[in-house]
This record gives sequence, structure tokens and C-alpha cells, in this order.
Amino acid sequence: MKHLWQHCHAATMKDGRYSIIEDAAIITEGERISWIGPRAELPERPIQSTDLGGAWVTPGFIDCHTHLVFGGDRSGEFEQRLNGVSYAEIAAAGGGIASTVRATREASEDELLASAIKRARPLLADGVTVLEVKSGYGLDLDSERRMLRVARRLEQELPVTVRTTCLSAHALPPEYAGRADEYIEQVCNHILPALADEGLVDAVDAFCEHLAFSPAQVERVFQAAQRLGLPVKLHAEQLSSLHGSSLAARYGALSADHLEFMDESDAIAMAEAGTVAVLLPGAFFVLRETQLPPMDALRKHGVNIAIASDLNPGTSPALSLRLMLNMACTAFRLTPEEALAGVTLNAARALGMADSHGSLEAGKVADFIAWDIQRPAELAYWLGGDLPKRVIRHGEEL
Repeated sequence: MKHLWQHCHAATMKDGRYSIIEDAAIITEGERISWIGPRAELPERPIQSTDLGGAWVTPGFIDCHTHLVFGGDRSGEFEQRLNGVSYAEIAAAGGGIASTVRATREASEDELLASAIKRARPLLADGVTVLEVKSGYGLDLDSERRMLRVARRLEQELPVTVRTTCLSAHALPPEYAGRADEYIEQVCNHILPALADEGLVDAVDAFCEHLAFSPAQVERVFQAAQRLGLPVKLHAEQLSSLHGSSLAARYGALSADHLEFMDESDAIAMAEAGTVAVLLPGAFFVLRETQLPPMDALRKHGVNIAIASDLNPGTSPALSLRLMLNMACTAFRLTPEEALAGVTLNAARALGMADSHGSLEAGKVADFIAWDIQRPAELAYWLGGDLPKRVIRHGEEL
């Protein structure tokens, strides 16, 4: 049945711009938008209608980079670092990512699900209707499988669409110390094919960095993904310049993420490939980084820019995607319009979902938020809090 949503203004985000429709109306039919435009041009008036009270309507938010599923907690390490204990000292004592791997391996699937739901709820309360969830804290077949199964189960437990990413090439597991090439072989020939065969993987990611995996090792992972028909993404240029973003572009990656140390040649490669730049201001803030992503080069060459929470236990314990909008504006100098595009259309592009999500257009999934605000810039302006809103997902108000 068709449903009319009216008495609103729409920031449609078509083509990555506000593309505002004043006094807008939206007709949904089932889970899709069948028409959107000025209310004065309504082609029909369905029997069912909802008055949105003058709200500003945007597409549902998309968090396109999270590590939502993990075991344990690293708030104690956060406190240690602030008390002067170095990361090297914490790692030597069994902390850091090794502690998360250990806790994740020890947790049952139901325990992982329960903790993931607790972290997901604040994101959904912020207007998130689509989440990407990575593995990468299990680092063996059984644990990576458990993480991805939990990610799939989130869709059954919460009103959210989930895309899963296999990030087995995230770090070197302790049992492979000094044998990185052997572990990459395990990922390419055993872990990834098994998880893909079970239908648990929508995309493949890796961490290309001097403290993780080399470009040559990452390329082997990409080739394995290619053989399996899976799109790729990459953690790149967070701490140093290895031109991982250019490598990602050569493989037609959906996105390259972090990117503080990328250069103009990387931006050119990404633009030509259509690879989205996913910026992660939460990690930039927590790590007290000072190297800004090269915004001028990204803009100059027309690279689409997305924003994500990077929710993870070590470097970005971020439970608010809307806070990331403000941080992207204040730290990375994005405009509020660019930031909103970064969690809508460009985030959809980073997940390969732009044909169905990310903007308010006829034929797309009817995921949208009706915000009680005066202008779209408020979404990036307010620090925290819970802005009054109405969430419509798949054409139904939650």
C-alpha cells in the first residue's frame, strides 16, 4: 500500500549535495520510495498519510566502517596510557590488539552478540539504518566465523541493514609470530574461501601498514578476493605512506579508509577508480594525530568522501556517528554538506549500495530520518545529545 509522508523539507543528498526540496512530499510503496518532490506537484494522494510536522528529512545514516563485534574491553588501557604507560609497555604485558583477540576467541557467539547489540543501539539512536561490520579480532577460522555470524544475526535482532566485511588480514595472530607470509597464505587459501562459501562475507578488507601487512601481502589477499568474486576495501595510509590507497584503486576497491598520509598521486588513482575515501575522525582524535588527510587533493580530483565511526575497542570507541560529523568538520575541515554526504550517499558508495541507499530518490529503499531541526547543518553542529527525530526504515516508522 502506498503511504504519503508530507509537511516536511527534504535534503535528498542526490549527487552528494543537499539538493533541497522545500515543502516536500514522499510517497512510499512497501519498502521503496515511489515518488518524491514538491508537495504542490503530488501526482496522487494515497489514503494513508503522515504529517511530519515541518521536519527536515534526510536519508538514513550509513556507518560504513565499524569493528562492532569484539570481546572484552580496553578502557583500562586507555586509562593506563593517560597515566603515562606507553603502548609498547601495554603490548608487552599482553595488551593492545592481542588482548582483544584473546577476549574475542574466548567469547561465545551469544556473548559476542549481546555486547555488539549494546554498542549498536546508540548508533541506531543516532539515525543509523545501515551498518558495516568487520571481522578481524578472531584471526583464526572459527573465531572469524563466529564474528561474522554475529554480524549477520544483528539484522535479526535490530532494525538495521548489515554488510559484513572479512578483515582476517587485520593483524598477525600470536601463533604466527614472525611468519606473516604463512598467515596470509592461511587467509587466502583457507579462511577467506571457507567464510565466503558459507555466505558470511560481503567484502574483503586488510590493514596495509608497517605494523600490519605489506602492500605485496595485501595484494595476495585482494587476488584471493577477486577469485571469489568479492569486492575489496583497505585500511591505508593511517600511520605512514605505503601507497596502499593506490593499490586499492588498482583493484577497483570500494573504499580506502583512514588516509592521513596519502598523497596526490593516491587521490588521482582513487578518483579514476571510483574508490571512496572513508575518513575516520574518531581514531584521529583518540590517537592525537596531527597529520590531516589531504582534503585539497581529494576535492581537486573529485574523490567521493565518506565519514564513519570506526567503532573499535582500541582507537575509536565511538558510539555516535553524528558526533563524527562534527569532528570531520572541525578536525578535517569538511563542510556540513560534505559531512552529511559522507554518512549518506558516499557511505552507500563505500559499501557498493548506492543504487539502493544513500539518497532520497524514487526506486531507492525508503530509509529516512525526519529531524526536528531548523536546517541540515544542525546535524553536524550539535555535539552529542539525542536530537528529536522520527526514523522510517523500509517505509515503516520505527
